[in-house]
Amino acid sequence: MIEAISHITFIVQDLEKTSALYKEIFDAKEVYDSKNKPHSIAKEKFFIIAGQWIAVMENKEIVNRTYHHIAFKISADAIEQYLHKIQAWNLEMLPPRPRINGEGYSIYFYDYDNNLFELHTGTLEERLATYEVVDNMGD
Repeated sequence: MIEAISHITFIVQDLEKTSALYKEIFDAKEVYDSKNKPHSIAKEKFFIIAGQWIAVMENKEIVNRTYHHIAFKISADAIEQYLHKIQAWNLEMLPPRPRINGEGYSIYFYDYDNNLFELHTGTLEERLATYEVVDNMGD
């Protein structure tokens, strides 16, 4: 039986640059640095972001951009704060996707290694309730 998400791993080209970005944007706490002694397949760092273990490994081969992403929950009153942080890092933001009223607001942005992140104000429960109302409107 699956108990929980253990960790999420991202591959990046510059471990130090990504570390600084995660600490600033996500208020990440660095809990491990392999330095030059990789125990896995590459140099790596571990972070805790909102209670979640995030592993970051360094590798010069980066995949193309996709919609695969991780979304972190933020409060609606923090949107401007995060927009300023992302802009200060000169990161590319995607335009918001079309939304159904009530499903929350999202900021989408790529880090330097084509990893897509979302900062989202809604919850699963809110989204499901919104979709249910919309789905039942035609009945």
